[in-house]
Amino acid sequence: MAATEFTIGVLSDQTGVNIETIRYYERIGLIESPPRSSGGRRLYDGAAARRLQFVRRSRELGFTIDDIRALLNAADGGASCAEVHDLTRRHLNDVRAKIEDLQSLERTLARTARKCARDGSNECPIIDVLAEA
Repeated sequence: MAATEFTIGVLSDQTGVNIETIRYYERIGLIESPPRSSGGRRLYDGAAARRLQFVRRSRELGFTIDDIRALLNAADGGASCAEVHDLTRRHLNDVRAKIEDLQSLERTLARTARKCARDGSNECPIIDVLAEA
Protein backbone atom coordinates (compact mmCIF):
# COMPACT_ATOMS: atom_id res chain seq x y z
CA MET A 1 0.00 0.00 0.00
CA ALA A 2 1.45 3.35 -1.06
CA ALA A 3 1.72 6.15 1.51
CA THR A 4 -1.00 8.09 -0.32
CA GLU A 5 -3.44 5.18 -0.22
CA PHE A 6 -5.50 4.20 2.77
CA THR A 7 -8.25 1.79 3.76
CA ILE A 8 -11.95 2.44 4.18
CA GLY A 9 -11.50 2.55 7.97
CA VAL A 10 -8.93 5.34 7.67
CA LEU A 11 -11.17 7.17 5.18
CA SER A 12 -14.06 6.87 7.62
CA ASP A 13 -11.93 8.24 10.46
CA GLN A 14 -10.63 11.12 8.32
CA THR A 15 -14.04 12.21 7.03
CA GLY A 16 -16.40 11.26 9.84
CA VAL A 17 -18.49 9.20 7.42
CA ASN A 18 -19.63 5.74 8.52
CA ILE A 19 -18.09 2.83 6.60
CA GLU A 20 -21.50 1.54 5.47
CA THR A 21 -22.37 5.02 4.23
CA ILE A 22 -19.14 5.13 2.22
CA ARG A 23 -20.04 1.81 0.63
CA TYR A 24 -23.55 3.11 -0.10
CA TYR A 25 -22.14 6.25 -1.75
CA GLU A 26 -19.96 3.98 -3.91
CA ARG A 27 -22.94 1.83 -4.92
CA ILE A 28 -25.00 4.86 -5.99
CA GLY A 29 -22.06 6.49 -7.75
CA LEU A 30 -21.45 9.56 -5.58
CA ILE A 31 -17.88 8.43 -5.07
CA GLU A 32 -15.96 6.12 -7.35
CA SER A 33 -15.23 2.58 -6.31
CA PRO A 34 -11.51 2.60 -5.55
CA PRO A 35 -8.92 0.15 -6.76
CA ARG A 36 -8.29 -2.81 -4.50
CA SER A 37 -5.15 -4.24 -3.00
CA SER A 38 -4.00 -7.74 -3.90
CA GLY A 39 -5.83 -8.81 -0.75
CA GLY A 40 -9.09 -7.23 -1.95
CA ARG A 41 -9.08 -4.21 0.38
CA ARG A 42 -10.34 -0.90 -0.98
CA LEU A 43 -7.54 1.64 -1.34
CA TYR A 44 -8.57 5.29 -1.26
CA ASP A 45 -6.53 8.39 -1.97
CA GLY A 46 -6.68 12.06 -1.01
CA ALA A 47 -9.01 12.89 -3.90
CA ALA A 48 -11.53 10.31 -2.66
CA ALA A 49 -11.33 11.81 0.84
CA ARG A 50 -11.95 15.33 -0.49
CA ARG A 51 -14.89 14.16 -2.59
CA LEU A 52 -16.40 12.28 0.35
CA GLN A 53 -15.93 15.35 2.56
CA PHE A 54 -17.80 17.38 -0.09
CA VAL A 55 -20.65 14.85 -0.08
CA ARG A 56 -20.79 14.77 3.74
CA ARG A 57 -20.91 18.56 4.00
CA SER A 58 -23.58 18.76 1.29
CA ARG A 59 -25.70 16.23 3.20
CA GLU A 60 -25.21 18.22 6.42
CA LEU A 61 -26.61 21.25 4.59
CA GLY A 62 -29.65 19.22 3.60
CA PHE A 63 -29.01 18.75 -0.10
CA THR A 64 -30.66 15.69 -1.62
CA ILE A 65 -28.69 12.93 -3.31
CA ASP A 66 -29.80 14.27 -6.71
CA ASP A 67 -28.71 17.78 -5.71
CA ILE A 68 -25.34 16.42 -4.63
CA ARG A 69 -24.94 14.67 -7.98
CA ALA A 70 -25.54 18.04 -9.67
CA LEU A 71 -23.10 19.79 -7.33
CA LEU A 72 -20.45 17.13 -7.95
CA ASN A 73 -21.01 17.51 -11.67
CA ALA A 74 -20.45 21.25 -11.27
CA ALA A 75 -17.35 20.68 -9.16
CA ASP A 76 -16.04 18.42 -11.93
CA GLY A 77 -16.56 21.25 -14.44
CA GLY A 78 -19.85 20.01 -15.88
CA ALA A 79 -22.06 22.93 -14.86
CA SER A 80 -21.86 26.68 -14.53
CA CYS A 81 -21.80 28.75 -11.38
CA ALA A 82 -25.23 30.08 -12.41
CA GLU A 83 -26.62 26.52 -12.39
CA VAL A 84 -25.16 25.91 -8.93
CA HIS A 85 -26.66 29.20 -7.78
CA ASP A 86 -30.11 28.20 -9.09
CA LEU A 87 -29.91 24.84 -7.32
CA THR A 88 -28.81 26.52 -4.11
CA ARG A 89 -31.61 29.12 -4.29
CA ARG A 90 -34.20 26.36 -4.75
CA HIS A 91 -32.77 24.54 -1.74
CA LEU A 92 -32.74 27.76 0.28
CA ASN A 93 -36.41 28.35 -0.56
CA ASP A 94 -37.21 24.80 0.60
CA VAL A 95 -35.31 25.38 3.85
CA ARG A 96 -37.16 28.64 4.47
CA ALA A 97 -40.52 26.93 3.87
CA LYS A 98 -39.59 24.22 6.37
CA ILE A 99 -38.58 26.87 8.91
CA GLU A 100 -41.97 28.57 8.49
CA ASP A 101 -43.73 25.22 8.96
CA LEU A 102 -41.70 24.51 12.10
CA GLN A 103 -42.42 27.96 13.53
CA SER A 104 -46.13 27.41 12.94
CA LEU A 105 -45.87 24.02 14.60
CA GLU A 106 -44.08 25.56 17.57
CA ARG A 107 -46.79 28.20 18.02
CA THR A 108 -49.53 25.56 17.84
CA LEU A 109 -47.81 23.29 20.36
CA ALA A 110 -47.06 26.16 22.75
CA ARG A 111 -50.65 27.44 22.56
CA THR A 112 -52.02 23.92 23.12
CA ALA A 113 -49.65 23.22 26.03
CA ARG A 114 -50.72 26.48 27.75
CA LYS A 115 -54.34 25.25 27.71
CA CYS A 116 -53.45 22.13 29.68
CA ALA A 117 -54.36 22.22 33.38
CA ARG A 118 -51.70 19.58 34.15
CA ASP A 119 -53.95 18.06 36.80
CA GLY A 120 -55.35 14.60 37.46
CA SER A 121 -58.37 15.17 35.23
CA ASN A 122 -59.25 12.76 32.42
CA GLU A 123 -59.99 15.69 30.11
CA CYS A 124 -56.96 17.02 28.31
CA PRO A 125 -57.04 19.88 25.80
CA ILE A 126 -53.89 18.54 24.13
CA ILE A 127 -55.66 15.27 23.33
CA ASP A 128 -58.69 17.26 22.15
CA VAL A 129 -56.56 19.31 19.72
CA LEU A 130 -54.82 16.20 18.41
CA ALA A 131 -58.19 14.51 17.85
CA GLU A 132 -59.50 17.39 15.74
CA ALA A 133 -59.81 16.69 12.03
